[in-house]
This record gives sequence, structure tokens and C-alpha cells, in this order.
Amino acid sequence: MKPHILMPQIPEEQQTPIVRQLLDIIDQQARIIDQMATQIQLLKDEIARLQNRPPRPKIQPSRLEAKRSKKKKGSKGKRAGSAKRPKTAQLEIRDTKPIEPECIPPGSTFRYYNTWVVQDLKLQPYNIRYRLKVYETPDGAYVSGKLPANLNNSHFGPELIRFVLYQYYHCHVTQPLLLEQLHEIGIDISAGHLNRLLIEEKDRFHLEKDQILATGLEVSSYINVDDTGARHMGRNGYCTHIGNEQFSYFESTQSKSRINFLKL
Repeated sequence: MKPHILMPQIPEEQQTPIVRQLLDIIDQQARIIDQMATQIQLLKDEIARLQNRPPRPKIQPSRLEAKRSKKKKGSKGKRAGSAKRPKTAQLEIRDTKPIEPECIPPGSTFRYYNTWVVQDLKLQPYNIRYRLKVYETPDGAYVSGKLPANLNNSHFGPELIRFVLYQYYHCHVTQPLLLEQLHEIGIDISAGHLNRLLIEEKDRFHLEKDQILATGLEVSSYINVDDTGARHMGRNGYCTHIGNEQFSYFESTQSKSRINFLKL
């Protein structure tokens, strides 16, 4: 690395003959030091060559600043980022609240709105009471209304179950923290029932997973495959990936071979 000497910036009106002479001396010394640094580096490279050591790597100058300057300039003199779409153009507006000015002078006429979109989030319990009507038939039997099929006779709705599964499997929130989070939101659920929501009655997810590979093979013109070592059910095995940019399928097996791939 070459030494770098910063020349002092002295206003021209303060540059007396002595100051100019000192500046010339500093400039000459800087050039001599630069030449010496170049000569020392050449000698170091020659010593490394004679000792059969690897040569000094040639590091290309960074192009990051050039890319940044191009981005800042933009096209047709526009500032960087001016061509981006409005950030709130695709948002679904749930509520609209007009706001009047604090003080409206007499005789003022309304002209237009200044729109200000605010993104917010609501995490609150949404409890529903289903009242199943029961009727007595003329023959003494009883008929009753039925719960919606998507409830699966559960006291916890599909949106809550979806949130629980997303937090646990995708966001990797531990079960104790997830239970604490639900209690803080206002959901009355026990640790045992939370555990059942996480591990029981997941056959439809396994069925969907089994259909991924068959559907992916039908719509794909090519696939990639890769095997990597993995622990499965307490034993050393392999995890095989089959897929492309459209789908990904993973399966744990005890073999790593062409036959195993064809079986999968």
C-alpha cells in the first residue's frame, strides 16, 4: 500500500514566499516517498518469485462507486428512484377517514383531498358464537344446524390455526413463546391443545406435499437433483432434493444412489 500525504490547503492570499517554498519541499518529498514505495514493492515481488512464493494478487479497483454514481444520475436527468411505482398503489384500503382542518375561515370553499395512506396491523381476538338451531319434528325427533365444514368441529378457527402453524414452522417461534404470545393477544388456549394444533390432523398437508412432485414433473421440461447428508429418525441418512425454479421436493432416505433417485 502506497503512503498517501495530504497536501495542506492554504488560501492563496496566505501563501508567502516561505510557505510556497515549504509546499514545494513537501511535494518533492511526497514524490520521492511514492517512488521508494514502488521500488520496495518491486523488490518484494522479486524476492517472492525467487523463493517460489505465490505472487502478490492483482486486486481490481472497486466498481461500486461507479455503479452508485450511475444510479444517482438516472436517465434523462431524473433523480434516482423517481421511476418507481407509488408504494401504496396496490394496497387494499379497509377504512377511509376524512379529516377537517382545525380552523376554517368563513367563506372557504372545499376543493380537494390530500390523501395520506397509513399501513397498520390488527392482532386481536375474533370470537364467533354459533347458535345451532334445533327443531322438533312431528314424530318427536330433533334436527339441528351444523357447524361450517372448515371448522372440523374445533373450537379454534382456521385463521387462528393458520397463524399458529405459520409462527411455529415458518418463523421458528418456540412452543412456550407461541403460547405466551397467544395469551397476550387474548386467546384462551392450553399448552396441550396448542400442541395438538401443531402435530395432529395434518394428513391434508402430507397429501398436498405428496402431490407436489407429481404435479411438478407434469409441468416441467427438466429437473435438478441433489443429495446431502442428513440425520433422520436418529440415524445418518440423506436428504434428496428434486426440483427447478417452479417447485422443490425434499425426501429423507437411507440411500444415495441413482436407484434411490429413480424410486423417488
